[in-house]
Amino acid sequence: MESESVEPGDGATRAEGFLLRSWWNRPVSTADRAPDAELVALTRRIARSVQTTVGWIFWDPGAVSRYEALGLPGPLGYIAARAAPLGPAGPEAIAAAFGSISPPAIAAACDLVARHSSFADVWAARDAAVVEGLAAHAPAILEPLADFGTELWELVEHLPRVGRVLFAAHLTMPRPTDPVLSGWHAVNCLREWRGDTHWALVVAAGLTGTEASVLHNEWLGYEADWLPRSRGSAPTDITTARAVLAACGLIDSAGATAAGRALRQHLEDETDRLTVTPWAHLGVTRTLALAEALEPSCELLLARVDLTAGPNYQPASRIRD
Repeated sequence: MESESVEPGDGATRAEGFLLRSWWNRPVSTADRAPDAELVALTRRIARSVQTTVGWIFWDPGAVSRYEALGLPGPLGYIAARAAPLGPAGPEAIAAAFGSISPPAIAAACDLVARHSSFADVWAARDAAVVEGLAAHAPAILEPLADFGTELWELVEHLPRVGRVLFAAHLTMPRPTDPVLSGWHAVNCLREWRGDTHWALVVAAGLTGTEASVLHNEWLGYEADWLPRSRGSAPTDITTARAVLAACGLIDSAGATAAGRALRQHLEDETDRLTVTPWAHLGVTRTLALAEALEPSCELLLARVDLTAGPNYQPASRIRD
């Protein structure tokens, strides 16, 4: 029996339509649906606020001091706090989920947690720092986080989980009763869902974590190997990654080649395209309202990142020319 002929692209179109129609077993209203290109652009816009609403805490002095009190120096506290939902799975599983963060650093963080505290303690310390830091540095964000929290959790609870391990692990954590912190956690889940989706694309492109960091660094135009070094990649791993990328024609002595830039842009574009789902269901009007409510505060939080870490950190929050 001959199989039905399918034109290239038909499968992707059908898959996208099925995803949007079948979620919750009800049709998506077309009254508040943006055209595809507009929806992707809106997804790209809101992703910046999602990243910034969460990412500032990674280097916040209030969080760092709490981690240090638990025996976790420097960036190891960030690693332990973010990894807490996957803590019982061990450092190898955490490293696989994180993608580009140094596996030895992850192993060290897990070891220190086991010896001095618990992942629950680190999680609670991070939450306390979030509440304190938002109130101190971006108080205008408190109201929208509380107001949108219930809607965002409804989106989060129905997002597809297959292949999105870090996102799914976050869903197992107790939900805060404080409405502001609960809204922040919903945003964090959306961030991890997008991140898992992005790493699936990186893997599909045949890149390792260090190779992805090196290529990203060259695409951004940062100083040599800054990004992989900031994520703890060993010099030998960076050298190997550069050799592989050069052999594939993705980088040369001047930086990313045309092929490298095209691949890196493809990863960004596909990440946006494949993460429209929550915003399609929230609708254009509410998504725009959320973006407009978060963006002024996110500029303040990004300024905090510049101050506490440096202007190269958190590139996903920064607008490229």
